[in-house]
Amino acid sequence: MTGVPASAAGGHRPAAAPDHIGDPVDRPGLWNIANILTMVRLLLVPGFVLLLVHAGGHNPAWRSFAWAAFAIAMITDLFDGELARRYNLVTDFGKIADPIADKAIMGAALVGLSALGDLPWAVTAVILFREIGITLMRFWVIKHGVIPASRGGKLKTLTQGVAVGMYVLALTGPLATLRAWVMAVAVVLTVVTGLDYVRQAVLLRRAGLAARAAERDAGSGGAA
Repeated sequence: MTGVPASAAGGHRPAAAPDHIGDPVDRPGLWNIANILTMVRLLLVPGFVLLLVHAGGHNPAWRSFAWAAFAIAMITDLFDGELARRYNLVTDFGKIADPIADKAIMGAALVGLSALGDLPWAVTAVILFREIGITLMRFWVIKHGVIPASRGGKLKTLTQGVAVGMYVLALTGPLATLRAWVMAVAVVLTVVTGLDYVRQAVLLRRAGLAARAAERDAGSGGAA
């Protein structure tokens, strides 16, 4: 034993223990399962439209293929967000692309069905106005906080998906009557949940502005 520290002696020095204090937290990459499902949903939109309008838009076989594409898109919508939250796969791309994919597939289905004369334009207008309006409102209150998805909102999404899916299929008789009632429920839920979201957004913005005003008052008081 010489008493000389190993770092001062010759030879190889042992690697220093890594210091991770202050290091950036690992963030999920773009190519994760949640984002891939979102991309698949985006890619399904043009394919769904082509299948929906093929052969004049009223061929039962092609409408069945269109329904399959729509169903796959709805299924990916159920799983990508859940996977992202559960396995910490939330990315900036996902935050932007996921709602765009949702609106794109639903909007394409509604507009396509109305253009084919299968769904009243009033229904399409109400649903699209709500979805676009709520998306814009999210940006309006994003600096004050995020309004979590409610049970009503989830039920609205599910009912819309079922109703639109039934309209995509070439149904007749009692099933055609049933889908009209399901769509009516979806429209009611669309309006009710939309109004509730507006209420929550206004309250959140007021609370955020009040909190900022209190911080400014506290800061000016401390400076005095």
